Amino acid sequence: MTHASHDLTLADIARHLNVAFEGDGSQPIRGLATLKDAQADQVAFLANRAYLKDLAVTQAAAVLLHPEHGKSCPVPRLEIDNPYLGYATLSQLFDPLPARDIPGIHPSAVVAQSATLGEGVSVQANAVIEEGVVLGDNVVIGAGSIVGADSIIGEGTRLHANVTVCHGVVIGKRVILQSGCVIGGDGFGFAHDGGQWHKIAQLGGVVLGDDVEVGSCSSIDRGALGNTVIGNDVKIDSQVQIAHNVTVGDHSALAGCVGIAGSTHVGRHCMLGGGVGLSGHLTICDGVQVTGMSLVTNSIHEPGVYSSGTGAMSNAQWRKNAVRFKQLDEIAKRLSRLEKNHRGQS
Repeated sequence: MTHASHDLTLADIARHLNVAFEGDGSQPIRGLATLKDAQADQVAFLANRAYLKDLAVTQAAAVLLHPEHGKSCPVPRLEIDNPYLGYATLSQLFDPLPARDIPGIHPSAVVAQSATLGEGVSVQANAVIEEGVVLGDNVVIGAGSIVGADSIIGEGTRLHANVTVCHGVVIGKRVILQSGCVIGGDGFGFAHDGGQWHKIAQLGGVVLGDDVEVGSCSSIDRGALGNTVIGNDVKIDSQVQIAHNVTVGDHSALAGCVGIAGSTHVGRHCMLGGGVGLSGHLTICDGVQVTGMSLVTNSIHEPGVYSSGTGAMSNAQWRKNAVRFKQLDEIAKRLSRLEKNHRGQS
């Protein structure tokens, strides 16, 4: 469905979601909002029981919710098993960004003669497309972005303003690169001779699968020899650092400020919380969730939830615990001696 937001009705919304509804199907719908803030021409959603109190007083035109909450809804309802997914689907209808895309090359853009551009490509102001680049159909290159030599970008991919794609990078279809991210910068590779560092040329590339999103100011480094590889449908938040020769499996998600050191392999359907750090040369199997601020220094071979960060506490309690932590080794030794003595006496 390609309606502009002012053309949508409640019936259109229900049809787009393929759900039944109760209420006036001709009711205009001009946007989405929270239960608390929604007006009479907006749709809200309930995806968390904590907001049931807001459902009772909402002024929304309709609410997207699970059938178990249908009887509690004081306004027309759209019942769906996964309300949050429904909200995500509807959000695309009200996104003004695609309507602003104008195919063509802005006069201030620089496009190399050897570059190949598909149908409906938009190259915006001050963008640079270097030699040998291939852009698929309906690619959008945002203002000030750079696509390095011999890179390939799949159809429907969007680079927001000021994105840097370095040379020899391969990007799949329908990828979104947010402003300020760098794809294919040099990996952190240096050799030390005892006195100074010597740079190791990074000879690999980066491959991003289809439907990947990379957040603003995130960096994915090119491989030292082989490629750094990000699988299909991987979602990467802002300010994430992925080092050279890392691989991330399909459908994994990395929250803000994750750092992954070189040559680590992250499996499919993994979730790394904000601030998680992975040491280099590790293997993280499929289906692993690591909670925020955790440091992983050993490979993980069993799916599940893993944590190492500790929650906040009062400074006084933290100071006591810090002292006790330093005493753990001595306590363990004393306990071992006591156990040996006990066994000797029994």
